[in-house]
Amino acid sequence: MILGIDWKVSSELIEGWSTPNKYGLLFVSGIVLGYYVIKKMFKKENVSDQILDKLLLYIVIATVVGARLGHVFFYGPYWDNPITGERGYFSHPIDILKIYEGGLASHGAAIAIFIALVLFSRKIVQRPILYILDRVAAPISIAGCFIRLGNLVNHEIIGTPTNLPWGFKFYNAGPEYDINGEMVYRHPAQLYEALAYLALFLFLRFLYWKKDAGQKSGFLFGIFLTVMFIARFFIEFIKVGQTQRDDFWFINTGQILSIPFVLAGIYLIYRAIKKDKISI
Repeated sequence: MILGIDWKVSSELIEGWSTPNKYGLLFVSGIVLGYYVIKKMFKKENVSDQILDKLLLYIVIATVVGARLGHVFFYGPYWDNPITGERGYFSHPIDILKIYEGGLASHGAAIAIFIALVLFSRKIVQRPILYILDRVAAPISIAGCFIRLGNLVNHEIIGTPTNLPWGFKFYNAGPEYDINGEMVYRHPAQLYEALAYLALFLFLRFLYWKKDAGQKSGFLFGIFLTVMFIARFFIEFIKVGQTQRDDFWFINTGQILSIPFVLAGIYLIYRAIKKDKISI
């Protein structure tokens, strides 16, 4: 091990308090940064700040509600497990509201944001849905980067034991991640995803500002879906599964859920290239 990091960072902002915490701070920071990114786009296109404020409200609510419900319904656990003592969301519905304990699913957020933006495009901005989706792609990418950094701080969504010359020991992840009673170095899967989303954000910004790709309906959003969920698909191979069934399937729940998003992204890219003859 050339670079072994003993990751002992606490999520607490105030010692002894579970909330507010660093995860929440990073989550909010990502949304705020995304707000200023899209504000600059709207200013270029002479879209009013009032519309932007309403868009932010739609996205924030959809992100939080969708990501939480996505985790609950896609990953569970659904019912109490008397053997392990694990609490189930359906057995204790109030636990669904405990976002500060962690547990958000990007697939759920993606579905909820899409529904919210369909409503926004029809009721507020009265423009085609792809116009809005193209312009939220970069802001969502940078917000996703910050959320994954929050997962890193929370010692959650960790990777499998690493066979590379670097790794993290997640001291707050719990003894269930020890091997033969010993803590081992693991892939910092959250950091891999954060870096992938940061690279995607920079690429989308380049396409919008330097290549005027915002004029090619669906192209930016297609790039966003394809790159984000291909990255997610491959990084899942070095993640610890989030459900028991993931231990037995060749591809896990996160990978199965990523496939439709990748296919939708490829279709949008193909559609935009065929229609607008894009040159990058």
